[in-house]
Amino acid sequence: MSPTRRGVHEGWHRLGAHTLVRRGRDVELMHRAMGFATLALVTLAPLLIVVAAADPLGRGGFASWLADGMGLSGRSARVLTDIVSPPREVIGTTSVLGGVALAVFGVAFAGSVQNGYERIWGLAAGPWHRVWRQAVWMVAMTVYLYQEVQTRSLVSGPQRIALSAASGVLFFWWGQRFLLGGQVRWSALLPGAVATMAGLVGLRTFSHFVFTPLIVTNAISYGAVGVVLVVESWLIGVGYVFFGGALLGRWIVDHHGRARTSEP
Repeated sequence: MSPTRRGVHEGWHRLGAHTLVRRGRDVELMHRAMGFATLALVTLAPLLIVVAAADPLGRGGFASWLADGMGLSGRSARVLTDIVSPPREVIGTTSVLGGVALAVFGVAFAGSVQNGYERIWGLAAGPWHRVWRQAVWMVAMTVYLYQEVQTRSLVSGPQRIALSAASGVLFFWWGQRFLLGGQVRWSALLPGAVATMAGLVGLRTFSHFVFTPLIVTNAISYGAVGVVLVVESWLIGVGYVFFGGALLGRWIVDHHGRARTSEP
């Protein structure tokens, strides 16, 4: 083995990067990211469509939420809006039974996120009667997404970046602690929250430069199906960041501190 390769190999092990890769395989990171994207598309998206349709401010609806999250602008944002936007009457045609079903599906989505966090921290699955935590987390995430979209018309530039970063770190910090039932200390969860938010910023930048032209191209070549495929690919990236950020936070704590647990 050459000195260069030997140095890289030693540095890899000294950093503990092999541990991070192994844990990623153990928690099936890519598999979880794909499951996250599927659940988000079939359970979370319909719920957010109803919430956006009920928005009293009426600032663009769900398509506007999605375009903002993906960092789209110009023609790509218009193409997405034309394909994804539901009729304004959706809130009036949603039955009570349909609303309950959407809420149940939303809780199922939150349950998958909770299960991922539990696997990352090596904790046993929470009892069924803690499903209320999933419901509360789901409501909190909807509020978080709503305020992210609304701040777009109130602040811009560095102010919005700072506000989005602060609110995102707080949400992911609190979200891990809440879904894990307080079994992991706040100090151990902060690196994961910061890593998750940093990953979402990077994904948004990637989406702006890659998915913006891709949506237009796919819309021309494949129609609505092509646009949905791009959105699904972006959701896989979001799922990877969700769980990958928490996993990276656990790795940072294990190698540069000590993960301390507390009783729920």
